[in-house]
Amino acid sequence: MEKIKAAVVGYGNIGKFVLEALQVAPDFEIAGIVRRNASEVPDELKNYKVVSGIEALGKVDVAILCTPSRKVEAFASELLAKGINTVDSFDIHTEIPELHRKLNEIATQHKAVSIMSAGWDPGTDSIVRAMLEACAPKGLTYTNFGPGMSMGHTVAVKAIEGVQAALSMTIPTGTGIHRRMVYIELKPGYEFSEVANAIKNDPYFVHDETHVIRVDSVDALKDMGHGVNLTRKGVSGKTQNQLFEFNMHINNPALTAQILVSTARAAMRQKPGCYTLIEIPMIDLLYGERSELIAHLV
Repeated sequence: MEKIKAAVVGYGNIGKFVLEALQVAPDFEIAGIVRRNASEVPDELKNYKVVSGIEALGKVDVAILCTPSRKVEAFASELLAKGINTVDSFDIHTEIPELHRKLNEIATQHKAVSIMSAGWDPGTDSIVRAMLEACAPKGLTYTNFGPGMSMGHTVAVKAIEGVQAALSMTIPTGTGIHRRMVYIELKPGYEFSEVANAIKNDPYFVHDETHVIRVDSVDALKDMGHGVNLTRKGVSGKTQNQLFEFNMHINNPALTAQILVSTARAAMRQKPGCYTLIEIPMIDLLYGERSELIAHLV
């Protein structure tokens, strides 16, 4: 069996866990790691090619984008134009339809596959929401995150001028409403009130109750655990009062990374274009013979 040659683009929290997931995936070969400073090679990457441009890796079947959401469009557009499949965990929900349209045009033109927003939310939680809506087409679904560290929100805070280090915690208050607790270390010479105001007006935070707290050490507070509670109450046919619930408690970057690797496998099985996870057959995410998977899971 010819293995899938995967490149890891970006080597932060998610990139490190993607590498681990690829190491134990029997159908993948690690083509290498693309990072801004390729001259700095940590010990765990000594056995891999570390480059600043993907061209230096030779043949790459799929690039797993471990970049901040706001950089996904640029990276994905460039790689898809080269005919390289991409997967990402873009998590700005309101911007997904427009990015889907843009990446679909590029992927289709260059006969490549893009699977976007392939984390756990958006991502696998999207699949659960779709399944519950199929079970009860009429009704309401509430997605309650946390309590836990939001990677996307934390990265967004770190990009705010004046922030030295940051941690954004998501606290569920019920019915899909959340409180954001943002802890920051401030760079010298910046006014806390101005930085806090910039955070609260960032698109990641502007629609939620957000509290910004200055601390001496963000690292002393950090825990990458997270979770979700999904509930739907609705109607099956004409039958009222159908209630469904889904819960999980997870290590945030580790789960995101595993989903990205499973999605990279699925990318090799799709026709050219851009997809979200609800558009992909679930069996395409899994390693193994199709008949055996059917016998095992159905």
